[in-house]
Amino acid sequence: MECVRSGALDLRCQGKVFGSATACGKAGCSTNLAGSAKQNLHGKAKHLQLSATGTSSLVHRGPVLKHQRSLAVRSAAAVDAYTTFDENVKGVTSHAVEEKVGVLLFNLGGPETLNDVQPFLFNLFADPDIIRLPRLFRFLQRPLAKLISTLRAPKSKEAYASIGGGSPLRRITDEQANALKIALKEKNLEADIYVGMRYWYPFTEEAFDQIKKDKITKLVVLPLYPQYSISTSGSSIRVLQNIVKEDAFFAGLPISIIESWYQREGYVKSMADLIEKELTVFSNPEEVMIFFSAHGVPLTYVTDAGDPYRDQMEDCIALIMEELKSRGTLNNHTLAYQSRVGPIQWLKPYTDEVLVELGQKGVKSLLAVPVSFVSEHIETLEEIDMEYRELALESGIENWGRVPALGCTSSFISDLADAVVEALPSASALTTRKVKDANSDMDMRQYLTKMLFGSVLAFFLLLSPRLVSAFRNRLQ
Repeated sequence: MECVRSGALDLRCQGKVFGSATACGKAGCSTNLAGSAKQNLHGKAKHLQLSATGTSSLVHRGPVLKHQRSLAVRSAAAVDAYTTFDENVKGVTSHAVEEKVGVLLFNLGGPETLNDVQPFLFNLFADPDIIRLPRLFRFLQRPLAKLISTLRAPKSKEAYASIGGGSPLRRITDEQANALKIALKEKNLEADIYVGMRYWYPFTEEAFDQIKKDKITKLVVLPLYPQYSISTSGSSIRVLQNIVKEDAFFAGLPISIIESWYQREGYVKSMADLIEKELTVFSNPEEVMIFFSAHGVPLTYVTDAGDPYRDQMEDCIALIMEELKSRGTLNNHTLAYQSRVGPIQWLKPYTDEVLVELGQKGVKSLLAVPVSFVSEHIETLEEIDMEYRELALESGIENWGRVPALGCTSSFISDLADAVVEALPSASALTTRKVKDANSDMDMRQYLTKMLFGSVLAFFLLLSPRLVSAFRNRLQ
């Protein structure tokens, strides 16, 4: 998450793209976008299953089946319906080309200058999908966001200063958007590409304004997060749901939402390609530990709110390692979660703790793989490349490497284009349905005692070092 470990906290326990594609934030990044027919990871032709479940709430998702090869596309036109399409997509019909198609890329956003850091953090923490307050106390959302962003801004500014004074995420996302437009054109689909950032410019709402002005007739929503989480894709999709409720244009607009795509063959093979390439840099590649580091989320997101993120992440790692094994790469691997913040429990194991343990166990060569990120940003360039690298070397690991983010890797962009083409047939007008809120199953007394007096108090005391220091000084 583009927030220097500002992360998601659970206290309940502009869009149109111009210009040409460039290097997507990494040297030597290819932009050969010619599409190719895809095969099953085991070499068998297969069909791709598109889910069209139709619910308007994205908090609860069913369990993810291991080694599932499905593209999750949400459409409200049908409930519990599934449509299969041939995965060997070469292009689209002339009818689809005649449509005025739009593709909306969701991303987090990031401060472009040091002066942007505090307002960016405010936008982040003001999101109820990031700091999840009990319903009765949501009036505290903005005051809390103001407090946290003010306290965290100095440290975050230091981190952004160390990578050049701002986040490269917008520039890289624009480059990916341009590359996707080219790839779609090569598949006989003319589409306008829009970028909607959740917490900084161009905001998601700005992208929707432009889509309406351009009179798009069919829209595919593609979050640039391989795995689905409430705090990433879910938050941006919730903005879409609210707009559909309020705007007749979007209420009638055929829309397909690709919720997650970590299981797509193009993504898996692209990740395996990058890992293989970086392993060759080591003098003894077979001895290197492949270290997958994913952005963490609070444990309660998974246990209480049904977030499928952990299951999807574990499935993703299994698919990548299966692909590497099929190529003869048999290295050991491990998964850990980074960027935790605050007094609550996050998904484990934690990246910093695992690095120390690996050093103590005698691991000498390690290749870090930022598996939940497809663009370079603060958590790859500063947290992994600087903080975790230094910690690894201090812990006894002698040889360190890091796989670059996918950026505009040609095979990756081409596969995203295939995902868009495959999603188009399921586009239909979204409907809004009243869905049972996750909070309704929890006793109100549990809210008051467990969340208000526990989490909120712990949040103020433990997350805010300045408050702790001031409190201690007052006692002395």
